[in-house]
Amino acid sequence: MSRPIIAILRGLRPHEAIPVGHALIDAGIDRIEVPLNSPDPLDSIGAMARELGDKALIGAGTVLTPEQVDAVADVGGKLIVSPNYDADVIHRSVELNLQSWPGVYTPTEAFAALKAGATGLKLFPGVMAGPTGLAALRPVLPAGTLVFAVGGAGPDNFGDWIKAGADGFGIGSALYKPGMDVHEIADHAQKIVAAYDEAA
Repeated sequence: MSRPIIAILRGLRPHEAIPVGHALIDAGIDRIEVPLNSPDPLDSIGAMARELGDKALIGAGTVLTPEQVDAVADVGGKLIVSPNYDADVIHRSVELNLQSWPGVYTPTEAFAALKAGATGLKLFPGVMAGPTGLAALRPVLPAGTLVFAVGGAGPDNFGDWIKAGADGFGIGSALYKPGMDVHEIADHAQKIVAAYDEAA
C-alpha cells in the first residue's frame, strides 16, 4: 500500500541509492526525491529510476531551473520538487509529463503554481506555516488540490497536519541523514509509515 509520503534523501551518494530505495519501498514509501545539492544526484536518480522505476516514483528535489528539469528527465526521473514557485520550472515539468511539486507559502504563490500546472503544492517551510496556517489556506484552494507539508511535519504531528487538511508529507532528516546505514533507514521508514497509518 502506497502512502502519500515523499522521502527526501538529501546527501545520498550513488552507491547507496538502490539499497536505500529498496528499503523505503519495502517499508511502504514509494515516492523518492534526491535533492540536486546532493553528491552526484543525477547518478543516484538514474540508478533508482532504472532499478526501481516500475515500483516507485523517483525524481529530484531542489530543482530550480528548466535545464535541471531536463537533466532529471534525461536520467529517467519523473518527480520534480522545488523549494519555491517558478513558473518556468513547472511549465517544463508539465511539458515533459513529469509531476511538479513547487514550494509555496502564500495564497498568491499557491494559486500561481496551480495556474502554471503544478501537480500539487509543497507547503514549505511547514514549520513556519504550521497546521493553523494550512487550515486557514485550505478553504480557498480549489477542491482536489493536493498539499504536502514539508519541514516541521513528521511522525509526532501527522495527526495535527491531517486535521488541518494536509494530503501528505515530505520527510527528510527524520528518515535519512548522510552516513546512516540501510538498516537504520529501514527502521526509520517503518516507524514513519506506522505513525502515518495510525494518524490517518
